Amino acid sequence: MIASEIPELALRVETDRFGPFLFQVGVDTGRLQLPMQRVEDAHRRFIASPLAQVANQLEREVIASSIYGTNTIEGGTLTEDETRSAIDLDPAQVQEIEQRRVLNIKAAYERARQAALDPGWKLSIDFMTEVHGLITHDLPHADNRPGLLRDTPKGRTAQVGSPQHGGRYKPPQYGGDIWRLLEALITWHGQLEDAGIHPLVRAPLVHYYYELIHPFWDGNGRVGRVVEATLLQAAGYEYAPFALARYYLEHIDAYFTLFNTCRKGADKHRPHPNTDFVLFHQEGMLATIDALHDRVNRLVGVLLFQSRCRELLDNKTLNPRQYTIVSQLLAQGQAQGLDAVRHAPWYASLYLKLNDKTRSRDLKKLRELELVLLDTDNRLWPGCIRPKNVKAP
Repeated sequence: MIASEIPELALRVETDRFGPFLFQVGVDTGRLQLPMQRVEDAHRRFIASPLAQVANQLEREVIASSIYGTNTIEGGTLTEDETRSAIDLDPAQVQEIEQRRVLNIKAAYERARQAALDPGWKLSIDFMTEVHGLITHDLPHADNRPGLLRDTPKGRTAQVGSPQHGGRYKPPQYGGDIWRLLEALITWHGQLEDAGIHPLVRAPLVHYYYELIHPFWDGNGRVGRVVEATLLQAAGYEYAPFALARYYLEHIDAYFTLFNTCRKGADKHRPHPNTDFVLFHQEGMLATIDALHDRVNRLVGVLLFQSRCRELLDNKTLNPRQYTIVSQLLAQGQAQGLDAVRHAPWYASLYLKLNDKTRSRDLKKLRELELVLLDTDNRLWPGCIRPKNVKAP
C-alpha cells in the first residue's frame, strides 16, 4: 500500500575525521505517490501474466542483460552476446579478466537471490562484504582486497565522480569512519523498515547512501546495485530488481549525475534533496517491469506459435519441409533475407531432388497460413513476429 505521507526519519552520525554525516529520507511524498502506484500496478499485472511458462528463459535473459548492464557501467568491455557466453563458462576454465568479472557478478546475484528468499535475512555489513568478495574475486587491483573495507592511507585521497557528472566527491577516507557509517546505514534502514517505509523508497535510499560512503576501493557500484536489488527482491519484486541495472546503463549520465546533485542539495539544506534520485529509480522500475511484461507476452506468443506449427505438422496440414522452414526462421529470432534463406545450406538440402515449383508452393502455403511473413524489403519473418510492411501472399 502506498502511504499518503512518508515520515521524515533521519540519523545524524558524528565521525572521527569526515565530520557529520546525515542519513535522511528527504523525499517529497506528493511527487512520488503516483509513480509508486504505477510501479505497483505494473508489477501486479506482470506477476499475473503466464510467467511459469517462460520462467527459465526469462530468468536467463534477465541475468545476461543485467550482468552486461552493471558490468558495462563500471568499465566492462564484453558485448551482451559475449557476456551471455561467459555466463556459461566453467569458473575453473576462465582465463580472461573480463570473463572473470562476469562470473563474479553471476555469483553475487546467486548469493543475493538466496538472501532475498530467506525470510530471516536482514541487511548487514557482513552481507555487503560477502557480495564485494564475490564481485572482486581474483580481479587485479593495486589496493582492493575482496571483502575488506577501504582505509585510505595518509598521503592519498580517494575520490569518485567526474566533472561531466556534477563534480568530484571525496568520500570518507578513514576505515573507522567507513565502518561506523555502514553500521549507521544498517541501523537507519532498520528504522525505515520498522516505520513501514515502502521498499521503492527504502531500496534506492540505501543504494544512494551506500555509494556516498563508498566503502571499498573497487566494485562499489556493482555492490550497491546488488544491495538495492536484494532489498527489492526480498520485498516481493520479481525479475525487475536485477534487470534494473540495464536501465541504469541506458541512462548512465542521469544516474551518475543524480548522486552529485542530490548530495549538493542536501549540503545546501534544500527541502527533499533525495526526491530526484528516488524518482529516477521508480521510473526505471516502471520501464523495466513494462519491458519484462512485453517480453513475457512475446515469449508466450512464440510458445503458442510453436504449438500451432506442431499441430499442423501432426495433422499433415504442413509437410516436414515447411515445418523446418518455420523452425529455422524462428530459431534465428529476426528477419532473414529471402535470397539468403534460399542460399542457406539447410534450405538447399530440403529441395535437393525437388524443383522450383515445389519450393514456391511450400513458401506460398506458409504465407497463406501466415506462418511465414514476407515484408516489402523481401525479408522473411516467423509468423509470431509481424512487421508493419507485410506483403500480401
